[in-house]
Amino acid sequence: MEGRGPIDETAVIRVRLTPKADRDAVSGIIDGEVQVRVRAAPSDGAANEALIRVLAKAAGVAASAARIVSGRTSRRKLVQITGAPAQAVIDRLEMVATRPGSATRRCDKAKD
Repeated sequence: MEGRGPIDETAVIRVRLTPKADRDAVSGIIDGEVQVRVRAAPSDGAANEALIRVLAKAAGVAASAARIVSGRTSRRKLVQITGAPAQAVIDRLEMVATRPGSATRRCDKAKD
């Protein structure tokens, strides 16, 4: 079709955030919920910012491609990740969560 750009691929994932952890990492997936640990405290949005950096790095997208769509002040959140096929994002998060010691799993000081 003329005039149409690429289809925007989006994944919305359920996340359980643990702030003030000993490291930044995707630590597992339990009952379809991605478990993420961050060192940042839950004040002034620092833990949410760290969550976005960790998830984006683990999913292989830029931090600007991830955003919290609900649960900004809760441990349980919905996060939208754009720019990659939803199944690819889920597969990558599952891989990262099940590979202990992988460089992507340990997202210490994640940078984009």
